[in-house]
Amino acid sequence: MRDPEAAADTRDMYMVHTMFRREFAALPGLVRDVPEGDAERRATVAEHVEFLAGVLEGHHRAEDALMWPKLLERGSAEVGPAVETMETQHGRLDQLSSSLVAALGRWRDDPAEVAAVLDELVGALYQHMGMEETVILPLAEKYMTAGEWTEMAHHSGAGMPAGKLTLIFGMTAYEADPAVMAETLGSLPPDVRAELENEGVRAYASYAERIHGTATPRRSGPLGL
Repeated sequence: MRDPEAAADTRDMYMVHTMFRREFAALPGLVRDVPEGDAERRATVAEHVEFLAGVLEGHHRAEDALMWPKLLERGSAEVGPAVETMETQHGRLDQLSSSLVAALGRWRDDPAEVAAVLDELVGALYQHMGMEETVILPLAEKYMTAGEWTEMAHHSGAGMPAGKLTLIFGMTAYEADPAVMAETLGSLPPDVRAELENEGVRAYASYAERIHGTATPRRSGPLGL
């Protein structure tokens, strides 16, 4: 386990972003591929969209609560414009998520609206994560401690959709560097770690089979590829 006073190790954020890139990039196609009149498949995909939106919201609320204030407090001159941009982007993503929820409620009558909102949301999310990786994470390593970074991760976990933590772990582990994943798990209680390691990969494989039609869905990449 890392010294809590050491510099923050932000590698786990890249791991989470990889998961978001893979899963969100697939959403517009999943929506467009639902056969007309197939209410069961429509409900399955809609539930998946809402689930991912909830995961993203929990992730961003942790940043809002625990990352932006610390960065502004300790390096305001250097980080202020970047944090302002991040907060603006979070606000835009929140607006798109609200539009998405509304569109899902009208999906039966207007399926094209859901896919169109998702196209916009995915583009905005890719832009946001790219800037976060190139600008914000180096600043977090400079101004935050390992203990504070772990606290933010735990806050994010507490904000995830209820009962889905094991699935989210497996979803994240799918493309993760095993060394980074082991480091991330090291801060968890042994019983929680054991459950995630034993059940997470299996849970995601089963879930991916139902959502993507395969236990090994296409891996993440640049938007549009």
